[in-house]
Amino acid sequence: MKIICIGRNYKEHARELNNEQPSEPVIFLKPDSALLRNNDPFFIPDFSNEIHHEVELIVKIKRLGKNIQPKFAHKYFDEIGLGIDFTARDLQYKLKEKGLPWEKAKAFDSSAVISKYFIPKNELGDLNNLSFRLEKNGKKVQNGNSNEMIFSIEELICEVSKYFTLKIGDLIYTGTPSGVSKVAINDELVGYIGDRKMFEFKIK
Repeated sequence: MKIICIGRNYKEHARELNNEQPSEPVIFLKPDSALLRNNDPFFIPDFSNEIHHEVELIVKIKRLGKNIQPKFAHKYFDEIGLGIDFTARDLQYKLKEKGLPWEKAKAFDSSAVISKYFIPKNELGDLNNLSFRLEKNGKKVQNGNSNEMIFSIEELICEVSKYFTLKIGDLIYTGTPSGVSKVAINDELVGYIGDRKMFEFKIK
């Protein structure tokens, strides 16, 4: 099982980090040890003083595919979940300044929160108009909609499958909207797709 993440897929998020809007998806990977399941608490690692939350829609792949064509992309998933791509922003900046890979800042243990369940896509209506949000301590801090994506779910599936064979159970984290910010001990994070609560956990 692979965790495939997409960076800079929302214009406003790219702007808030002073990044250029990409002409093709920015792709990076996380290992399965990055998954944080079952509303378990997230423990801030000792190598960072600036862990940021990035709430994202997650696509679960349901069939094997390589070089998938756009007209067939919808057949490769039937469920949508919600998660967080935790980022050690201070460490990421240092690595980027040196031209080094981001993995230590993005792929560390428990950096990929995943919702307790996934929603069948036929229950969600228009997947290109899917709202989601993150609340921190009862206050909405990120608010997104799939219609704001630079690259749609189907486009991401096609692009990723050019480079990596997609397998059953693979996860694609589709990018985060603006509003990312630092988490602190005792924060409580709650994520929603529409009005459905998808996860709720604490920062330790």
